[in-house]
Amino acid sequence: MSRDREEAEPGQQGVLTSLPVRRLEFHVGKFPLPDFLDGNAIGSDSHLQFMNWTVVNNGAWDYAADTRGYTVGVLADLDAPHWSLRFVEALMPKIANGIDFEWYLSRARAHNLELEVSPRLLANRSGRIRLLAYRNVADLGSYRQAISDFLAHRTATPDIEATRRFGRTKNGIGLNAEQELSTSLRAFTRLGWNDGRNESFAYTEVDRTASFGADFAGDDWRRKHDKLGAAFVLNGLSGDHRQYLALGGQGFLLGDGHLTYGQEKIFEGYYTAHLWRGVLGSLDLQHINSPGYNRDRGLGRFGCRRGGCTWISRRTRAQLNYASRLSAGCRSSTHCCLSCRSQ
Repeated sequence: MSRDREEAEPGQQGVLTSLPVRRLEFHVGKFPLPDFLDGNAIGSDSHLQFMNWTVVNNGAWDYAADTRGYTVGVLADLDAPHWSLRFVEALMPKIANGIDFEWYLSRARAHNLELEVSPRLLANRSGRIRLLAYRNVADLGSYRQAISDFLAHRTATPDIEATRRFGRTKNGIGLNAEQELSTSLRAFTRLGWNDGRNESFAYTEVDRTASFGADFAGDDWRRKHDKLGAAFVLNGLSGDHRQYLALGGQGFLLGDGHLTYGQEKIFEGYYTAHLWRGVLGSLDLQHINSPGYNRDRGLGRFGCRRGGCTWISRRTRAQLNYASRLSAGCRSSTHCCLSCRSQ
């Protein structure tokens, strides 16, 4: 769609070093939706940046995925110099957080639409804003129906699985913005909301979220390839979801048998150090108030250490790109570090 070309970073999604500035791309196959949607350069890589699920992604985006985080879908991506528009049609799992997909699109499917713009809010500083909307259709249970069945003594406890029915939906929206503030400092924010009427099905149990974070390159202390990051997140539940848990209901991640509701307040900080050539190490600390939205749980604190090896080209070094595609090592289980809700 254009003779002009721009540089591209070869990676898992392609090997070309340049692409037309105006283009239409199609991706078909098995992939994680966050590889294409809701990404930003500051808070999306859990290998050597932040680790909490609601920092690296929009927690209220219940994106289609199996147990391992993948879906099967078709993505169309229309790119222009200052904006992009992406649409994904993807498969949903048969059950909440399940490994098997529902292949009949008439029964279950996920629609995702994202608009990305690149305004110049600060002179000579790059920035991006992404607006996301999604609609999941699946065999979903209803919080309100599960509550009604329990109060009418039709079930011993609220049971979301007993209320599942094809055709139910979950709708949500999200905002994702990042801005370069100086040669060393960058900031980002995410806002997310979903209707919270039907069960969380694929990602995590969050209906409202707001996050803010920043990273700072180590030039000022003569460690130009090091990076310091910090983020704060506030997560909440819908009224139906909250009442369901308070009456003793369980989701695929949450369920204490009772609930003294409180919003999750999360602080996370990390320091990533360039140790030698392509060897990187990172320390991460998380402090969580009311984990699992239950004030009775008190405070949660988690520390992790991570390491990895990656090829750092001259251009990559100049851009301070620390992306590592190797597994991270941690003192506790990965799930615990990413989200304490299973504890």
